[in-house]
Amino acid sequence: MLEPKIIAVANQKGGVGKTTTAVNLAAGLAAKGKQVLIIDLDSQGNASTGLGLGARERERNSFDLLLGEAKAADIIQKTTVSGLSIIASTSDLTSADADLANHKSRTHLLKTALRGLDGFDYILLDCPPALGLITLNAMIAADSVLVPLQAEFYALEGLSQLLRSIRQVRDGANPRLRIEGVLLTMVDARNRLAQQVEADARETLQGLVYDTVIPRNVRISEAPSFGMPVLDYDAASKGAQAYLDLTDEFLANQLETAA
Repeated sequence: MLEPKIIAVANQKGGVGKTTTAVNLAAGLAAKGKQVLIIDLDSQGNASTGLGLGARERERNSFDLLLGEAKAADIIQKTTVSGLSIIASTSDLTSADADLANHKSRTHLLKTALRGLDGFDYILLDCPPALGLITLNAMIAADSVLVPLQAEFYALEGLSQLLRSIRQVRDGANPRLRIEGVLLTMVDARNRLAQQVEADARETLQGLVYDTVIPRNVRISEAPSFGMPVLDYDAASKGAQAYLDLTDEFLANQLETAA
């Protein structure tokens, strides 16, 4: 079996739909018959919550993985979504930067932990909203970075810092790292500012921006409280349809890249 494609879903700004995108893209890929693993690297644990895992189901988690105290294969859990598994998060990750700072291989811990892991087509890394040690680990372990970008005034300004970090990692520890794509999220098509942000993003980033945009949609917001992706919560909603469109576009891009 081929090695899994590892994708970091990252943006140092919170509230941009990062976890929502990781969960729903993963669910979309699973619906297409792919075997998918999400690794929740955010101390808030929203991906774990959004896939129905309670506190008692997170005793062995991604922090243990980073510390080398657990093997990935031993702490993977099935979710209610067929084909979708998860390594859960814990609030212990809040102190991860300090806990890992003196570790000799502190920037390569995740890459080492995932070495040899098979049985998956895709591994999605749900990163914390910061450009700290955990996000750096994710970028060094990943093949590419998918960037959710909220359609708001300061969106592109914040993105430049993330792109610099990606370039630095590519120039150093992970030369194969590339940008998978930039996804516009929380788009209100009636809002003139959102339209301008989208136009600016497409002009500035050119082909990096997905054609698919994720609209503001109440069903997307409601789904995590029921412990499920919006694709399962309300498959007919505009939000679910948008993430299915993203899945199709994502897979088409994979074929183009492989060609």
